[in-house]
Amino acid sequence: MPTPPPTGPLVTRTTLTEGLRQLGVEPGEILLVHSSLSSLGWVCGGAVAVVRGLLDALGPDGTLVVPAQSGDLSDPAVWSNPPVPEEWWGTIRATMPAYDPLVTPTRGVGVVPETVRTWPGAVRSDHPQTSFAAVGPRAGEVIGGHATDCRLGERSPLARLEALHARVLLLGAGYDACTSFHLAEYRIPAPLVQVGRPGPAGWEVVTEVSITSERFDELGHDFERDRPVVRGTVGAADVRLFPVADAVAYAERWLAMHRPREEGILNPPV
Repeated sequence: MPTPPPTGPLVTRTTLTEGLRQLGVEPGEILLVHSSLSSLGWVCGGAVAVVRGLLDALGPDGTLVVPAQSGDLSDPAVWSNPPVPEEWWGTIRATMPAYDPLVTPTRGVGVVPETVRTWPGAVRSDHPQTSFAAVGPRAGEVIGGHATDCRLGERSPLARLEALHARVLLLGAGYDACTSFHLAEYRIPAPLVQVGRPGPAGWEVVTEVSITSERFDELGHDFERDRPVVRGTVGAADVRLFPVADAVAYAERWLAMHRPREEGILNPPV
């Protein structure tokens, strides 16, 4: 049976740039992008065209930032997609390659961030599980100093993006992907969790703030209702544009009221 033709719309580098500019993306700004390539339609040139279109919209003075997470560098005891047999855990912990910002691939964030990670001139932060990658003149300023025991808190690029008045672009992605909300979790009472991962000297366990995107879709709905969020479409994708600082401030209040969490240790050391 022949494959049906794509339904479109047809998206090109140029139409993407024009759509972003019409939405309000400004040359020279810093933009944290969460994206879904498939939501756009049929993109001529795929992820490369999307990255070029984003960079064109930002211009030579703008900086593109994406999540470059590698959550598979974690304890196999907590894996569920898919799980692995318990008898493998010890071997996995002993042999898992440590994080290398130059070669460790992203996982679970889509093909556009992986394309940015490998882009000429891209830089990537140091956290082995929740890194960010960036391209542009302020990339080093955004990415530098990401503490390896602070996934998405005050010593992560999120706090730097907030201070630099960056904006978030949800390009076909939902609020469940909005990492800026996680920064708020570090500013309200939250439990701690023991996080296992491969380190430079072997398997290591660090204590971290517990983060979860549970109810972020509801949080996003209320945020969009109460705060000025630019909405539109690019190709077939629903797009939202808003300041990082607005998202964090709103999430601090919302999470404390609607999703309070008790302090303490959620799991014992591995």
